[in-house]
This record gives sequence, C-alpha cells and structure tokens, in this order.
Amino acid sequence: MNKISAFVASVMLATTTTATAGGILTNTNQSIDFLRNPARDAAIGLDGVYSNPAGVAFLPEGFHLGFNWQYAHQTRTIESNNPVFALGRKNSGKTSKTFEGVADAPFIPSLQAAYNKGNWSIQFNFSIPSGGGSCEFADGLGSFESVVGNIANQLQPLGATGYDMDGYMQGRNYYFGFQLGAAYKILPNLSVYGGLRLLYGTATYKAKISNIMVNTAGGYVDFGSFLQGAETTIDAGINQVNAGIAQYQAAGAPTPAELTAKLAQLETTKKSLNALQKYSQGVNLLCNQSSVGVAPIVGVDYKIGAFNFAMKYEAKTQIHMKNESTVNEASEIDAVNKFRDGEKIDEDSPAQFAAGAMWNITDDIRLNLGYHHFFDKDAHWYNNTQRLLDGGTNEYLGGAEWDVTDRLTISGGGQLTRYQLTDQYMNDMSFVVNSYSLGFGFNYKATDQITLKAAYFQTNYDTYDRVTSKEPLVSDSFTRTNRVLGIGCEMTF
Repeated sequence: MNKISAFVASVMLATTTTATAGGILTNTNQSIDFLRNPARDAAIGLDGVYSNPAGVAFLPEGFHLGFNWQYAHQTRTIESNNPVFALGRKNSGKTSKTFEGVADAPFIPSLQAAYNKGNWSIQFNFSIPSGGGSCEFADGLGSFESVVGNIANQLQPLGATGYDMDGYMQGRNYYFGFQLGAAYKILPNLSVYGGLRLLYGTATYKAKISNIMVNTAGGYVDFGSFLQGAETTIDAGINQVNAGIAQYQAAGAPTPAELTAKLAQLETTKKSLNALQKYSQGVNLLCNQSSVGVAPIVGVDYKIGAFNFAMKYEAKTQIHMKNESTVNEASEIDAVNKFRDGEKIDEDSPAQFAAGAMWNITDDIRLNLGYHHFFDKDAHWYNNTQRLLDGGTNEYLGGAEWDVTDRLTISGGGQLTRYQLTDQYMNDMSFVVNSYSLGFGFNYKATDQITLKAAYFQTNYDTYDRVTSKEPLVSDSFTRTNRVLGIGCEMTF
C-alpha cells in the first residue's frame, strides 16, 4: 500500500521535460533559405548571419536586411501499453492506449541584418533557436494515467475495481536569440567572424489530473470520498486489533506476532492513505520559467577556386531557469522540487560545431554539404539527464541550387539527424527520435533590391520502442511529425 505514495512523484515527474534552449531540440531552421536547402553551412548569403557568419563578408557592400516568417505544425504520438489501463473506465478493457500531443507554432520569426563596408561586415540576427510554440496533450499522458491505474490496482484489497480520470498537459516555451558580431576579410578569399548570442528563455508548464473516480461494488465514487471510506474501514480494523491485543495484555499473556504484524500493516496503510488526502481533488500545476544566457560564436570562411569551405563554433550557453510556481514548499520528492517557486534549474544550451562545403559546378548550379555536432553530454540539465545519453547529436546535410534565370532560383535538400538515445533518457513528455528531413523552395528577385522567398520543409521520423517491463508488459512507442511552411523577403540598400 505504501506504493500509493508514488502517485504524486510519478505525476510530477511526468511533467518534467528537458526543455533545453538548444542541443537536442535546437531549431536550425532560422531562414527560408534553410527550408529550401538545409545545407547552408558554407553558402554565401544573408542567412549566413546565422549559419555561416564569416561568409557574409563576401556579400556586396551595402546594407542587407532579411525577414522570415515560418509556420510549423507538429504532432507527438505515444503508443503506451500497461496492464493497469484495462481498469480504466474509458479504455474498454484494453491494455494499450494512444496519447497524442499537438504542437503549433503559428509565428516563428527571424531577422538577419548586415552592413558591409570594405573588409568589414557588421551583423545582427534575431531568431528563436529553440521552442517557438506550445504542445498540448488534451487527454494527458500515459505516465499520468498509469499512476492512477496503479493506485486503483493497489486499492483492490479495499474494494476498488477500476478508475476514471481526466488528464491534461501543456508545455509552452520560447527561446529568443539575439546575435551581434562582425566578420573581417583577412585576405581576399579568407574571412573570420566573432560574435555573441544572448539567449532569453521563457516557458510555462501546466499539468492537471482531475475528476479522479474509483469503481466499487456500488459504482464509481469520488476519489476523496473513497479515501475517507477506506480510512473509516481501516480505523475500524485498527480498533478491532487493538481490542484483541488489550485482551491478551489484560490476561498477562504474550501478544501473538500475527496481531502485532496486522496492526503495523493497517497503520502503514492508513499513513499512505493520509498522504493522499491532500491530492484527493487531483493535481494542478502551473509553473513559469525564465532565464538569460550569453555565448560566444566564432567562424571562418575560405574560398578556393570553385569551392567554398566554412566552419562555425558556438560555445555552451549556461541557462538557469528561474521558477514562478504554485509549488511553494520543499518536497521529499525531487521531481516536484524542479518546479518549486524561486528555484533555478539548469537547462544549458549545448555547444555546437558546424562545417560545410559549397561547390560552384557552373555559374548557375551549386552543390552544398554540411555537418553539425551538438555536445549534449557536456551541458548541464536538471538532474543531469544529459548523462543518460550515449553521446551528442549528429546531423548530415546536402542540397543543390539552380539559378534558372537571373531572377529565379530553385533549390532542394535534405538533413539526416541522428541522436544517441537511451531508454533511460526517453520519456513521454520530452522525447526526440531519429529522422530525415526534406525541403524545397525558390527565391524570386522582384527588383534589383528586393528578393522574395518561399519554401516547404518536412521531417519524417522513426519510431523508438522502449520496454520498461516484460512481465507484465509495460512499453511505449514514440514518434512525431513535423511540417514547416515559410515565406520571406530580403532587401539590399
């Protein structure tokens, strides 16, 4: 019965998410140019303010300004299997259940600006390197429902035969990046870059378990009412055992060991039930988080003949998210303390390295290659969850561009993303899976000073299967979808 107290721990743990400002959830799609050809790490263009800042020095002199707008729609689907689901009123006796979260980011803006004069390029970039929307699980999560099901299972000796509940989970996070730096052409074909990115993170998490009901021989009753009735039954049992013990003591006879053991069991059960009383109305969590961090960025770009090579390194950004929460007091449950009001939680943005190459096959056709590595295990996240990974994230990119006319350019490309995941790292609130992405689009030069852009980008995900227990079978299958549509405008003065 003392396992019942795991209810609170499990529910609050289910709300825990590595909502990092980068690394394993980094948004590298910071321009429409990326959507139409993700391999931008050695491309020469205004979008290089983010992807290849050293290469921006090779743009013509003048002021360059670019606006990008993206709409992203994601789903996150978890197929959970747990025998306790069969006790659920809404589950028709089935042990498997699908939980789906919908994440919409209707407005993901970014801005690039550069002023080139002589050998210098002064640059500014505004973007959302992580987050950019909210994800809502209208029916909660499997980790929510499984703990309620476990409670019903544990309460069967007290007359429980099933449960009912309503679950809900929503997470919203935005990490705004402000990058300022300068590139300098050391040689006509070699440039270097140095800059800083300020990262401001803001996040809100809402978790709710409500309308908890327990099925009994008399039908479904409110969880709080059931606890009161169970406590009354246990009190009667305790009184009966104490009366028996008193009779032995009055007779001067030793108390039988079975009576002492029964009394201890009943008192332990009552203690567990008392611990649940304050949660009899369900669980409501609201936590707002915010923080600021700064990281240096360096880059280099080298041109030789028809080839261009570039590299970029961004150092780790230390992020300590400060909580404003409904959780006011310290708890013996560590997962709850993550959301304690006033606490500062480690959610670093890992360092990242990018390298790329571009080959100008002709004056009109270009091929691009790129590579990204995120040093996820060197970051610091809450409870050191980064240690649960087998290594950092690797991305491999390729694409091509074709200047169809002097005004129209079409392009396409892809990205392969490989994480080093483990079963211990994965959970139904915060998960990623290996994927490949495809994008295509065009640039149209409306005038000599204005270029219009449009692109579509889609990510196709694998399925990650995790088995928590084989007997009985407790497992989860994780997958996602992601589609992005973007338009933009670039101006030169």
